[in-house]
Amino acid sequence: MKKVIFSIAIILSIAANALANDIDQAQALANRLSPRLAQKVIFEIITATHNGADIFSLESRGGKVVIGGNNANSMAVGLNRYLNRYCMTTVSWYADIGINLPYTLPDVPVKETVEARVPQRFFLNYCTFGYTMPFWDWADWERFIDWMALNGINLPLAITGQEAVWYNVWTKMGMTDEEVRGYFTGPVYLPWHRMANIDAWCGPLPKEWLDGQAELQKKIVARERALNMRPVLPAFAGHVPRKLKEMYPNADIKAMSTWDEFEEPYRTFFLNSEDPLYTTIQKMFLEEQTRMFGTNHIYGIDPFNEMDPPSFEPEYLNKISEHIYKSLTAVDPQAEWLQMGWFLYYQRKDYTPERAKAMLTGVPQGKMTMLDYYCEYKEMWRDLDGFFGQPYIWCYLGNFGGNSNIQGNVKEAGQKLEAALKEGGKNLVGIGSTLEGLEVQQFPYEFIFEKAWNFNKTDEQIVNELADRHAGYESKLVREAWKMLYDSVLNIRPTTFCGPLPCQYPELDKEHGRCAVRYNPQQLLYVWDKLIKSYIVRTDAMTIDLIWVGRQLLGDLFYMDKKTLDEAYHELDIKKMESCIEEMRNIIRLMEILNNSHPFCTMHKWIEQARDLGIAPEVKDYYEMNARRLVTTWGGDLNDYSNRNWSGLMSYYYLQRWNLYFEYLLKCAKNGKEYNHSELQQSIKKIQDKWPEEKKTLGMTDYVNVYLKCSSIDASLRKRFNDIKQTK
Repeated sequence: MKKVIFSIAIILSIAANALANDIDQAQALANRLSPRLAQKVIFEIITATHNGADIFSLESRGGKVVIGGNNANSMAVGLNRYLNRYCMTTVSWYADIGINLPYTLPDVPVKETVEARVPQRFFLNYCTFGYTMPFWDWADWERFIDWMALNGINLPLAITGQEAVWYNVWTKMGMTDEEVRGYFTGPVYLPWHRMANIDAWCGPLPKEWLDGQAELQKKIVARERALNMRPVLPAFAGHVPRKLKEMYPNADIKAMSTWDEFEEPYRTFFLNSEDPLYTTIQKMFLEEQTRMFGTNHIYGIDPFNEMDPPSFEPEYLNKISEHIYKSLTAVDPQAEWLQMGWFLYYQRKDYTPERAKAMLTGVPQGKMTMLDYYCEYKEMWRDLDGFFGQPYIWCYLGNFGGNSNIQGNVKEAGQKLEAALKEGGKNLVGIGSTLEGLEVQQFPYEFIFEKAWNFNKTDEQIVNELADRHAGYESKLVREAWKMLYDSVLNIRPTTFCGPLPCQYPELDKEHGRCAVRYNPQQLLYVWDKLIKSYIVRTDAMTIDLIWVGRQLLGDLFYMDKKTLDEAYHELDIKKMESCIEEMRNIIRLMEILNNSHPFCTMHKWIEQARDLGIAPEVKDYYEMNARRLVTTWGGDLNDYSNRNWSGLMSYYYLQRWNLYFEYLLKCAKNGKEYNHSELQQSIKKIQDKWPEEKKTLGMTDYVNVYLKCSSIDASLRKRFNDIKQTK
């Protein structure tokens, strides 16, 4: 009996320490945001609901704001609610951006108690680690993890530093240092190496990268766990170096299909999960990863992302899944498999319901969670019988490639999500977002994660609260602006290669459907007008709103001017062509000026982050080359996939391409020469080929005079739109 009592006492002591640690972690988060905020708020433990749902409460007591929660993650959501609703402020996911707090921190007039609607809240995408995060240091990650906690995320993808694990595995198996680092891609391309799309592109990877990222990952997963998150670490999915085929000639290793027109040296190889070597490698990897980073027993495994499996036979697919899962549980009996469902959408013609069912049911029920990846456009759970009983997470994608234009069809996504929560069955276990790049506008993602909690608010209330915290005060004009964005303008489904026309490849008479204006531009001008008149507090969120809307308006003008220019060319109206060209050049200059109002709208910041992460001068240069290439030429047939409407790029890259188009078109018109796109392409290719290797400074940043810049651009916008209106 004494032993039983002693054991119970130990368990209770451990539980009490865990709860006390939750309070400490929440308080530390508040202090990182603002010591003044930390002095106003206190945290306390409250019990989860009877069904185990996360919960937070918010009230004022004795001059303090008391935030209760069943764990640190729930407390963080309560803290964010206080900041958003009562302090009217938005916490940026960027470390460089402080938070705006009122001079007197307000009390909470009426107690709130809010439950979570789903247990799991997932965030990130393999691609985000290339399009946004490759050069982040701990300060960047620390703020971002705080932002995730504030928004209730408890299932983050955590794949930083895995190359250090693989380096140890492959060298133990007999590969040399040069062979292993040459197998890895450059740092910005690692997501597509991790997904088995390409090997070696822009490699070899420097040893200092491997060491630095391993140390960074230790900090990332420790902080995520402290805030009650379950980091999703990778496991072996079958992707092996080409060299292994030579070293193990009897192993069932096959070449994968090539990806997006990358040439043979960059082809990847797959080891059949039924081969005994597969289990050996899985064991080596998981044991080494757990030694370095620990485990929460949930692993991201994606064997055939945008790649054809060796066979589409249902029996083969079923066996592949079965053996992958067995290789996991042989090392970690508690293992769960998390798989992104992108392949089921992207290759939906190949993955028939029969084949999809075979693959998903090769794993025991409840042990494979599917991420329904692109639900704002296509909900695969509806086509695939709710993923045949496997748990799944409804995900909003929202952004491809970090493209920086107005997109996101938030309203429609919210409606689909609400319907899914009612109709999706008991195996719908979470809400998530699988964005490819952060860009600067947080609203779509905060909107989706707010729906993971039972706030009992209408969408109109959500949008009004958003407008207030962006403005920094209750603003009728900003509410009207955001209502127009939400109801009428922000209804564009995100697509690949999406961006304003100045960021697109110049070509005569091309429709450029991805940047077509799908709304009345006068509506966006209405939004701009409301925002600029309300720019009083000068919050970071409002600065971003102005840049986001302003550069979209400028892009819309450019789109209309391009049609006029091409028509003038066919009419051989040289004077009209020259006038139009001058207007288009001016638009790009204005976009350069506007983007230069915020650090994260600049190529300067992107390159600065890349170079700062390097230690040796040659490594700094190597990182800069990677950074430049990804957002321009990319590789394979992905030129412009990750186009960015950034200062530095506008003047020094996109304008150069358009100038060649303008000059060539004028030359053809003046000399009676037939337009030859291949000839123009050769000239543009020269600019593109040398761009990644350049080291020129991309302009100085000036973030202070944003209002003056917007006022100047405002005059130009009004004049142009008035001219267009009168012409029509």
